[in-house]
Order: sequence, then C-alpha cells, then structure tokens
Amino acid sequence: MTADLISRSQAGDDQAFAELVDPYRRELLVHCYRMLGSLHDAEDALQETMLAAWRGLGGFEERASIRTWLYRVATNCCLLALRTARRRPRTDWPPPGLEVPEPTRLGEVVWLEPIPDDFLTGLPDPEPGPESRYEARETISLAFITALQLLPARQRAVLVLRDVLSFRASEVATLLDSTEESVTSALKRARATLQRQVRPAGSTWLPPATPGSAAERELLDRLTVAFESDDVNSLIAMLTEDVLVNMPPVPMEFVGLELAARFLKMVPFRPGHPKRVTLTRANGQPAFVVYGAEADGVWRSVGLLVFRLSGDRVSAITRFEASVLEAFGAPRELA
Repeated sequence: MTADLISRSQAGDDQAFAELVDPYRRELLVHCYRMLGSLHDAEDALQETMLAAWRGLGGFEERASIRTWLYRVATNCCLLALRTARRRPRTDWPPPGLEVPEPTRLGEVVWLEPIPDDFLTGLPDPEPGPESRYEARETISLAFITALQLLPARQRAVLVLRDVLSFRASEVATLLDSTEESVTSALKRARATLQRQVRPAGSTWLPPATPGSAAERELLDRLTVAFESDDVNSLIAMLTEDVLVNMPPVPMEFVGLELAARFLKMVPFRPGHPKRVTLTRANGQPAFVVYGAEADGVWRSVGLLVFRLSGDRVSAITRFEASVLEAFGAPRELA
C-alpha cells in the first residue's frame, strides 16, 4: 500500500500524497514545536515540510521509511527557520502605572508558546534510547522545551532525534548529512547542557502526581480556590522555595519564594482584579485559562497559566498572553 501511494504521489497524485503523509502530520508538528519552541512557528514549519516533501518526493529512493524521510525534511525546515527567523517578539510591558519588582534575570526564550495536550494524543511512544535521561512526559514540558531552545540548533536536532525519538546514531547522521562521530559528540555536549538547565544543581524538584490522579485534583482544587478568592497567601503556601514565575514574551523571570510572592501580590493579585479560572492542560502540565471581570460585568479571557508541579507543590508558574488561547479552543467570555 505504501509503495503504491509513493508511486502515485511521485506521478503527481495529490490525493495519494495526502494519504501518504497525513498519518505523520501530528507527530511532525510536535517535532517542529520541540525544535522551535513556538506553536505558530511549528505550524509554519510543518507547512514548509509538506511543501518540500511534495516537491522532493521524486528523489525519494526508499532507502529509509517514509516516516524517517519526512523527519529529515522537517528537521531541515526547522534548521532553516532557526537561521532566518526573528526570535524576539515585541512587547510593551509593564503598562504605565504598574509597579513591578526587579526581576531575578531576563529570560532568553521570549518566543516560547504552550502546546495543548490535545495535540499530543495519539502520538507514537517510542522506547527511549538506552542512555536517555528523560521520560516521555518530561520531553514536552515547558522546562524541557525552554532548555532545548538554549542549545545550538544542530545539537538541539541531535538530542531530539536521538533521546526523544530514538533514532539510531547512524540514522541521525544520515538525516543531518553528518557523521556518526559528529552526532555522538554533539549529543554528549547537548546532554550535559540540558541536564544543567532542566535539573540545575540544588534543585528541589520532585516527581509530580500522576495526571488526573486524586492527588493532582486536590492540588488543582486548592489552586482554583486561591485564584478565585484572591487568596494570594494560600497560593504562596503552595509554592516551592525555588519557584520560578515567568511570562513570555515579557523577558522578566522571578526566582525564589520571596521574590515570586512580591510579584504575585503586586501584579496578578493586586486589589481590584478579580479572577475566574477554567482548567485545561498544556505541555503535559495542568493549566488555567484566566478570565478577568470587565467594566461591563463580562468575564473575558486574559491569559493562560501553566503550572509545573513538584510533589504536592508548584515549582513554576508560566503566564502566557490571551493570544495563545485560540489553539486551546477556550471561550473568550464566560457566561
């Protein structure tokens, strides 16, 4: 069947081409997202991948599977995008009159966007490589995606292809027009850098409760009450000592319980800003769509909060602008 679809596609049958590549679209989108850190950029890269695959299918010699060949096309499209794209979205923040504490540092990955968990369903679950240090759930977390963005582009590609997708070193060398020695060297450097970013020395991060478990639901219920009752002290009591609060594309990052508490009190929990939240999931993590009360009495969406859990506490809160909510299918207003 695949050979027939390839033959018909090479002859110019666009329907056969769609049947050939459609089973891989979702996993290729997630691959592009890992490479680029932005869902919008990943969707653009996927379109470029499909166009390049259509144009290049005549040169496909079936030395590898069509899936492997598509990953080669997608990876090269992402590497090209990284060489040519502007990665610094403009933002005017804080708005006039809003006082904000001095941040711990300026974040580098200001183009970061979340991906809905719905986009992750039905993906193949390859066995991790024998030396992989990462579980499947971790490889889509915001911490992991952020750390990937700090790697040089080819190291990023090698690590994703080897440790996340479990391609063999020889396959990755072919995909990247490289050598096995070069791939092995790049992987070693990438692993060392990523380990420092995802699990820095002194980190108190603990494995979170299983998604959907009673323990996770209990914590999310407490978070919901804290937000909707404007009880900032209850929220602060649920944070780890080394908690991170950040809000791409704003480059400010607040690290540590004391500074995070000051920020929360001065910005999202400042007087006169009541909130309602609805639960969703992003990057394998629980998230809130946040609604604020407008002067006309309507509750309108104002952003998305993604929580990284550590045991029975929250170790990171990442806030995104309302522009990301379209992908989540969240209503703009609450009844």
